[in-house]
Amino acid sequence: MKLMKLEIVTPNGVIFDDEIKQVTLPGSEGEFGVLADHATLVSLLDTGVIVIETSDSKEISVAVDSGYVKVEEEKTLCVVDGAVALSGDDSDLAEKIAEAKELLDKAQTSSTAIIAAKSKVDSISKNF
Repeated sequence: MKLMKLEIVTPNGVIFDDEIKQVTLPGSEGEFGVLADHATLVSLLDTGVIVIETSDSKEISVAVDSGYVKVEEEKTLCVVDGAVALSGDDSDLAEKIAEAKELLDKAQTSSTAIIAAKSKVDSISKNF
């Protein structure tokens, strides 16, 4: 499977920058997936969870506040107000999940989007 570059940037710096297989994004009109060679687009991102499939087929989730995404054939750039990476490899996963829930609670978006995102974060915590 062809890889593409994904970069997730916040005002505090880069959260993620690597080659990936695919990414699922919380678009303002609903979730959508992006693979390499995707058509170019710019979209608003809603509060939610970005799900990344890495080049070695591991899954990483990143809780995000609102922002936007620019998709190009070889690169996807997400610029968000806030983000918390959730990974099962970290010993402090419980702390990161609590931090993600706090980020989602502070989001200024619809309550439906916040509830859906928190549900995803809860399901991630149950898997580890």
